[in-house]
Amino acid sequence: MATKDIAFLSATELGSAIKSKQISPVEAVEAYLDRIERIDPQVNSYITVMAEQARQEALEAEAEIRRGDYRGPLHGIPMGIKDQIYTKGVRTTDASKIRTDFIPRFDATVVTNLKKAGAILLGKLNMSEFAHGEPQSSAFGPARNPWDLTRSPGVSSTGSGAATAARLCATSLGEDTGRAIPGPAANRGLRRVRPTRGRVWPPGAARAGWSFPTVR
Repeated sequence: MATKDIAFLSATELGSAIKSKQISPVEAVEAYLDRIERIDPQVNSYITVMAEQARQEALEAEAEIRRGDYRGPLHGIPMGIKDQIYTKGVRTTDASKIRTDFIPRFDATVVTNLKKAGAILLGKLNMSEFAHGEPQSSAFGPARNPWDLTRSPGVSSTGSGAATAARLCATSLGEDTGRAIPGPAANRGLRRVRPTRGRVWPPGAARAGWSFPTVR
């Protein structure tokens, strides 16, 4: 399959192709990194791109799959992570200037679980500052709706919706307190999944509120 076509597969289709060794995780990561370089300057969905780490994780996933150590449907799948969710050794800004240089010393539980499943982290995604307010509140500039750069991308998990719709990742992880996932998904024609509250809520994610937030 041509590299340019890989990014347009659904996450399920990509997972099946990786499992059957029709596509390698390395090819998938390179397809998304190429699109990020070309398209994201306009969409502004990523705050931090983890290119070299993603390439290394892709090599490791490819080697595991080749020797028969397939971990499941997320193995080798390139994902984006909302920049509210801690990633060890990679800055986690909450889209705020005061956290520009904050580097967590541990992964959020949900990130640990993704890594165990073999998912590959492409980078940290833009959002409303501290998951509050309008998209324009990001200290790194607003993420934009890839279908029409002049239209609203929704609120809070703006980069998660933008990157997924623009095919800058196979799928993405966001956080929802009050329509922070349904809004960006609806504004871009995406499906979203909300797990039972508390099932995946980790230590290691800044909370917009105490009682209701859910990582998904």
